[in-house]
Amino acid sequence: MPTAAPNPDAPPSPVTLDDIRAAARRLDGVAHKTPVLSSRSLDDMLGAHAMLKCENFQRVGAFKFRGGYNAISRYIESVPSEERTGILTYSSGNHAQAIALAGRLLDIPTVIVMPSDAPIVKLQATRGFLSTLPGSEIVLYDRNTQTREEVGAQIARERSFVIIPPYDHPDVIAGQGTAALELIEHTRRTPDPPIDALFVCCGGGGLLSGCAIATKALLPNCRVIGVEPELADDATRSFRTRTLHTVHNPPTIADGARTPSLGRWTFPLVLKHVDDMITVSESEIASALAFCLTRMKMLVEPSGALALAGARRMAREGRLDARRIGIIISGGNVDLADLPRLLSLAEDDHD
Repeated sequence: MPTAAPNPDAPPSPVTLDDIRAAARRLDGVAHKTPVLSSRSLDDMLGAHAMLKCENFQRVGAFKFRGGYNAISRYIESVPSEERTGILTYSSGNHAQAIALAGRLLDIPTVIVMPSDAPIVKLQATRGFLSTLPGSEIVLYDRNTQTREEVGAQIARERSFVIIPPYDHPDVIAGQGTAALELIEHTRRTPDPPIDALFVCCGGGGLLSGCAIATKALLPNCRVIGVEPELADDATRSFRTRTLHTVHNPPTIADGARTPSLGRWTFPLVLKHVDDMITVSESEIASALAFCLTRMKMLVEPSGALALAGARRMAREGRLDARRIGIIISGGNVDLADLPRLLSLAEDDHD
């Protein structure tokens, strides 16, 4: 249901291309410059040349490392060493791993608040990245009786830790925007024309807004299209009505898109810089995942396949009016035990 309109007093663009370029400098030599891959069969399917920016090959297996590392780096730059405390975040997925690894690399304690019923594979991965510094730990909570925000806020107050949320933070947004910046720089090294459409998945909007800012600053005529599941369409409804909508734990396989809503920062940025939002079905998400696995020999998680699913849908519907498109493959952290079930949801391609 609608909850609020964008804050009219908020700056229209609190994150700029300069912020994204500064993030790219911080990430240089630390984050992977992930590959840009293409597929002739995908080009035939879409009727356009597609370039996939493969963040499934990023550190921690997802784009989240970019924003997490940039945000902690900015904190370290802005606070004298004797006044630094630690970083806290709440996440059950890729952002948890990103903050844990970034904290270890930057030698600062991190607390990760995770639900007690989080998949064991995610708990183990996060624990594996966590620093051995005193104060670094995973704190579990009961999602049936507690909220992660309340638990995190209490711990942050007790320890004077700084909270870096999963997406609604300007330094996180700037870091995520470096994925599109790298993609555009890659295309400029080719003799071909620039991309004229960019597809980006949308959960809380951090990746989408960051990529949209970079793209619109460098390629003003390139259309930026956000993609989310039909079962978690809060951002699409918010975009259409310009009024913030929410969703509660939607039952989509794209677990990275189960965020309740766009945020205080990301909502106005999406409204300002994104051209369109579309949704895709569960079978379309699974089919895009299956395409990556079988045709491109690349493991992608359901959320990571959202942007590709959106491009395929627009092509099938005859609405993909573009010659060269960029597609952000956002992550590859899929539970291998769940892979057969996910593939069973995919429809046979008839393109």
